[in-house]
Amino acid sequence: MHWLGRHRFLVLASICFFWTGVILLGHFLPGVPFLSAPWHGEQSFEDLLRREGRKTAPPQDFVFLGLDQSTLQLPPLTAEEVAGNRAFQLMTERPFPWSREVWALLLDRLFGAGARLVIFDLLFDPPNDGDPAFHAALDRYRDKVVLGANFDVANAKQAVTPNDALIPPPQLQDDRVGFVNFWADPLDEKIRAVNYRVTNRQLADLPPQPGEEVYESLSARGLEKIGHGNDVPRDFRGHMIRFTEPDAFPPRPLYEIFDPKLWHANYADGAFFKGKVVIVGASAQVEHDVFDTPMSPLTSGPGLHLQAMAAAMGHEFLQPTPRKVGFALVGIAGLVAWSLVALLRKPLLCVGALVAITTAYLGTTRLFYDKTGLLMLTVPVLSALLLSGLFSLGLEYALERIEKLRTRRTLERYVSKNLVKEILENPDSYYSTLKGVRMPVTILFSDLIGFTTLSEKADPEALVAQLNEHLSRMTSAIFSNGGTLDKFIGDAIMAVWGNVRSLGMAQDAKNCARAALGMRRALRQLNEKWRGEGRMGLGMGIGINQGEVIVGNVGSQERMDPTVIGDAVNLASRLEGLTRIYDVDILVGASAAELVRDEVYLRSVARVQVKGKIKPADVFTFIGARDEKVDPEFLKWLETYEEGLEKFRGRDFTEAKILFSRFLEFYPDDLLAKIYLEHSLEYEQAPPGEAWEAVEVFTKK
Repeated sequence: MHWLGRHRFLVLASICFFWTGVILLGHFLPGVPFLSAPWHGEQSFEDLLRREGRKTAPPQDFVFLGLDQSTLQLPPLTAEEVAGNRAFQLMTERPFPWSREVWALLLDRLFGAGARLVIFDLLFDPPNDGDPAFHAALDRYRDKVVLGANFDVANAKQAVTPNDALIPPPQLQDDRVGFVNFWADPLDEKIRAVNYRVTNRQLADLPPQPGEEVYESLSARGLEKIGHGNDVPRDFRGHMIRFTEPDAFPPRPLYEIFDPKLWHANYADGAFFKGKVVIVGASAQVEHDVFDTPMSPLTSGPGLHLQAMAAAMGHEFLQPTPRKVGFALVGIAGLVAWSLVALLRKPLLCVGALVAITTAYLGTTRLFYDKTGLLMLTVPVLSALLLSGLFSLGLEYALERIEKLRTRRTLERYVSKNLVKEILENPDSYYSTLKGVRMPVTILFSDLIGFTTLSEKADPEALVAQLNEHLSRMTSAIFSNGGTLDKFIGDAIMAVWGNVRSLGMAQDAKNCARAALGMRRALRQLNEKWRGEGRMGLGMGIGINQGEVIVGNVGSQERMDPTVIGDAVNLASRLEGLTRIYDVDILVGASAAELVRDEVYLRSVARVQVKGKIKPADVFTFIGARDEKVDPEFLKWLETYEEGLEKFRGRDFTEAKILFSRFLEFYPDDLLAKIYLEHSLEYEQAPPGEAWEAVEVFTKK
């Protein structure tokens, strides 16, 4: 782990290099699922761009006449409607395909209305009884009509062209014939690109060569007929097009052209078709002339031809990212990820930067797509960025957690756990408090009684072991109740509540009281253990006080110590020393006692004036917690003691003497009652002066 820390930059660079290499390797191993996922995902992302990005604006003069269900089945017609309509007569004689005279009638109808061009996305290969009429119409309108041909993929890509009776061979060289084929992406059978021109060798899956026969697509022939031949790409490769909206060319039922009522109502007696480019083809799914595209799984063939024409007219072609540029972008992404993690050093900032860069890159991708038609390589690039960045961050986080845990465990051997937690988790707020602030806290001092005598006689090694055992149990009680270990002073302990993180004055004081009672119990257990081992037991004094102090870093230029200072601290220390005078193990100042009164049974001890203080302070001791088992008889007779103390402070020494004597009948060894009984007897004989306030004045620390 230390080696990782020392070679951090190298380790992070290795992670980024690894993921960048994995992404690049996936390009050359498309059959490996995990490795190739980013590159397969790129296709899906590009399709998303096609759906969500800018679309090709559909020309307003493109019209799609569809062979839909209503046309193939025809609505109910009266005998009069059929008798007076040659087209309806032919369409009702037999099911589709009808006599090709229908198409001749359609051309006359459309060009009579002023149509600019009519394209048939249909195949006219088998002979038909209407071929002569259709042939004559094709000759009449030869500069304004285009028919479809098809390369039969299932039959060695043989050409299916209009029959010889319609257009003499070679049909594919006639400017009225164009192939209708679209070649789908072999990975998912979606059509994304258009071939406007192909050669014989291309059809045989061979590269084209100069001088060979060239075939034009249906859309290319149509563009040439309307004067946009220069917009047709002159090469032989597939061109990815920017699609229009899927519903840009809604099909209109073809039969309406021959229905006088609808011709008038829907097409203004033909005025609608003036200057229009009309494509005729299947719009019913039963004809199976539908293709899967990124825009829709049910794009009709005629609609796709119109999209190909619209893309060429607007030069709306899409360009992929060149391979070398794509590889460079993947490498740069890995380098950027390494730079972020290695230099920023703050996980949240790194994650934010990764998100910002990802968002900016996606925005740039969309901008390039909309403005220039460039399909910027995205999924592999962002995969390299995010995988490199997140895995590097994961390693950084793991190293930081391990280092923080190691630091915490080391620090917790010297300072309190909650102080360590605050430093590690909220360093800014913690260090700001160390500049010096006033705040209310609860302070605890504890010291061993008899340890000095023991230290003069005991074996040093055994003595240190006993002291460490004592200090471990005492600090455990402090930490488990949320206290901060301020310092060890030899065998003494100073702890504080509320300096690092306060739960409120009352809760801090209660936590301190729980810790003090826990220390009392722990020492009893230790004394039982030590005496069982033949060692001497120890006594302990605890002083507790609550008040406002100054919290800050105190020390020299070379060494600083986070601590608390003030009168409240001094009083807590003095109270710890007075435990020996009053023969109690815990002494508590009045402010702390008032805050814990509802949780602890209190006993009044004295009104004292310690060295350095002018005002006297009432002090108390803890009998026990209210949720512990406490001798109910003692609590009952404690009321007698408290009443005696009240009489004593009220200068009723005779009554005080009686009450203390009554208490001592049941608890003859109680030192506090003995002290006050002696004082009561003394003052009964020689009452104190008027200034007396039952205050014990101590001139020594």
